[in-house]
Amino acid sequence: MTQQPINKFCPRSGKPIQPDSLTTYREHTVGFCNPGCRNEFAANPDLYPSDRAYFDTLLKENELD
Repeated sequence: MTQQPINKFCPRSGKPIQPDSLTTYREHTVGFCNPGCRNEFAANPDLYPSDRAYFDTLLKENELD
């Protein structure tokens, strides 16, 4: 698992991610702008296809997938 988040901005708001709002997606650390968004995504990523698409694009662009 990567230690540093793969993203700098929240996929939902575009705001900078916060240190208390990190979770794991496909064995990589990803961030959100607040714990509420993080908790929703972490509980069931399948319910948030746009968040997954954002992270999948970053993984592909950075050759992390």
